[in-house]
Amino acid sequence: MKIIIGSDHGGFLLKLEIIEHLRARNIEIVDVGCDSEQSCDYPIYAKKLTDEIKNDSSALGILVCGTGIGMSMAANKVEGIRAALCHDTFSAEATREHNNANILCMGARVVGPGLALKIVDTFIDTPFSNDERHIRRISMYS
Repeated sequence: MKIIIGSDHGGFLLKLEIIEHLRARNIEIVDVGCDSEQSCDYPIYAKKLTDEIKNDSSALGILVCGTGIGMSMAANKVEGIRAALCHDTFSAEATREHNNANILCMGARVVGPGLALKIVDTFIDTPFSNDERHIRRISMYS
């Protein structure tokens, strides 16, 4: 499994914790930035990540900013991207199972590191159901 991860300055520290957690699980990671807490523009990193996902459809992505809202809005502008803003494990599970989300967005100012890691694990460990009704619904907007 490959996870592509990116953040802006608001999500930088949580991104580092997520990377450490995923490495401990022996998961391949591609970090598209940012590289510090210095102010930067989240759409740049959302675009870098979505470009990577479009080039490798088997990969999943994680985007972190202050609230997760900006990243999810920017990522969902890209065709073929299904970015889900999740701040709980139920939503992370449901969006993978029902929506086949390929990017998890989170807000570092909304969830703490402990919960964030549980959300990440739930997101990456939950497969898409391949249920015909979910496939039909996804095809309506893809």
